[in-house]
Amino acid sequence: MAKDRLGTGRGITLQQLRYFVEVAAEGSLSAAADLLYVSQPTMSAALKDLEARVGAVLFVRSARGVTLTEDGAEFLGYARQVVEQAELLEQRYLGRPPSKRLLAVSTQHYSFVVDAFVRMVKATDAPEYAFSLRETRTWDIIEDVRTLRSELGVLYRNDFNRNVIDKLLRDSGLVFRPLFLATPHIFIARSNPLSGRDQVTLDDLEQLPRLTFDQGANNSFYFAEEILSTRSSRQDIRVSDRATIFNLMIGLGGYTISTGIISDDLDPSIVAVPLEVDERIEIGWIGQSATALSAQAQRFVEEMRAVVSGFGVQLLGDDTP
Repeated sequence: MAKDRLGTGRGITLQQLRYFVEVAAEGSLSAAADLLYVSQPTMSAALKDLEARVGAVLFVRSARGVTLTEDGAEFLGYARQVVEQAELLEQRYLGRPPSKRLLAVSTQHYSFVVDAFVRMVKATDAPEYAFSLRETRTWDIIEDVRTLRSELGVLYRNDFNRNVIDKLLRDSGLVFRPLFLATPHIFIARSNPLSGRDQVTLDDLEQLPRLTFDQGANNSFYFAEEILSTRSSRQDIRVSDRATIFNLMIGLGGYTISTGIISDDLDPSIVAVPLEVDERIEIGWIGQSATALSAQAQRFVEEMRAVVSGFGVQLLGDDTP
């Protein structure tokens, strides 16, 4: 049996699986080849041989790169587990360092996700690592996870957008796993006169600038990051990142509607005040329906659950596969 072979005859090799996992993560043969220090023709030939051995097309190749087929997404779940186990064996018995690539996450703009990400990175014992945290638009989160640019995404749904979001996830081969139900709050600066209130109403917000996250070309009400997206406002400002939205809360006295979970350590100048509306916000993570989470991704989900439970919020069922 060859040193790197998983089976007999025309079996799959561990090297092929490593190539496959890296190409899936990068979405590009050339980028993956550069990272693994092999030539692109060598990697391309290895992957074509892999597809021949498993009897399925795993990638769709185009001028923009490569994306996984349905068979490829399913295969990735198994391939990633084998590669992770092989790396653990090599670390334990050969003294090799852990893989540098660990986890990529795409998310709507939630401070609890950042808090969980910080905890996860601090707990990582790898001397080198390559994490990715991308706060981005709703459509892009779904695309990132569909194309495996990110292993998981974090977003919300409610009665208004549920059908649209769920259909898009199904069509993309993704699944939504609930984390918790949140009562809507407004985020405002501590200096705002409303910050001392026990609760605010929509009428209280009439004279304040409403701050929302821009959704770009896919600026549908259903992809808005905030509830009540169809409600008109006298003063609207769209922004692209959390730092800007917090600055506008302080500088202009604006508000945004979110979960009410905010870290004093990360955002000390912003407070959350309950909003009197008959709505709930369901926060969850999305992932490939045919692929189990990696061990690192599962750790991140557990960190999110730990952060949220620390705010006294009741968690929904533990759906981590």
